[in-house]
Amino acid sequence: MSKTIFITGAGSGLARGASLGLAKKGHKIIATTELTSQKTDLLREAREQELDIEVFKLDITNERDREQIRKYDFDVFVANAAINEGGPLSEVPMDRFRALFEVNVFATLETAQIAAQEFVKKRSGKIVFMSSMAGISATPFVGPYTATKHALEGIAQTMQGELKEFGVQVATINPGAYDTGFNKRSAEEKWKWYDEEKNFTPKVEMEKQDAALNDLFDPKDMIDKMIEIIPADHHKFRTVHPKETEEQLKKTQQERWDMEI
Repeated sequence: MSKTIFITGAGSGLARGASLGLAKKGHKIIATTELTSQKTDLLREAREQELDIEVFKLDITNERDREQIRKYDFDVFVANAAINEGGPLSEVPMDRFRALFEVNVFATLETAQIAAQEFVKKRSGKIVFMSSMAGISATPFVGPYTATKHALEGIAQTMQGELKEFGVQVATINPGAYDTGFNKRSAEEKWKWYDEEKNFTPKVEMEKQDAALNDLFDPKDMIDKMIEIIPADHHKFRTVHPKETEEQLKKTQQERWDMEI
């Protein structure tokens, strides 16, 4: 059955691919992008694929932009828009840490509140939070992003319990490490403020973590999973993909219970 699906942050990465793929499956897609230039580029690709997608610029931190969401009627709301930045938590500049929370937590919740209010009125609908494996695990030097996604997990689980009685579903999708450029761009940001002479975190340790970003999964696999899950009427609350990441995270969670300091 065809659904109307609203997706934020569809200007790049997994959400861009999922928007095009869902449209190809016959769903009506309202895809939003942070920047006007991303809108132009997404519309160009949609036209090349002969897909009918509605696209508009929506910076989720902008109140006027967020109000545009209320103009649309949709069945599924995908809260995907996010930014990423790494660095050691003991030394990360607080303006950078706050910036991630502003987008990934506060503005994301504000968009989800709008969707929830519309869904409660009609007693149906689904909110999908694009979380991350970082919402479940914790990796050195990925702390700022990890903290926001842990917060998002708490938001999603709480809203799931609160909205169930109104017929509104809430779920998370937790991708593993995919090669979309998102992780690599985030790894670059810390080098703008890090100074080997002033900061105590060893540069070599952060460089080792960055090197791991050369071994990433093919994003097409994750996009296919999103195309399957986003419009589905029934599935697990949390979808971790790929399978090896799910197994890794289950093991990590068990280790946390047994971890000593």
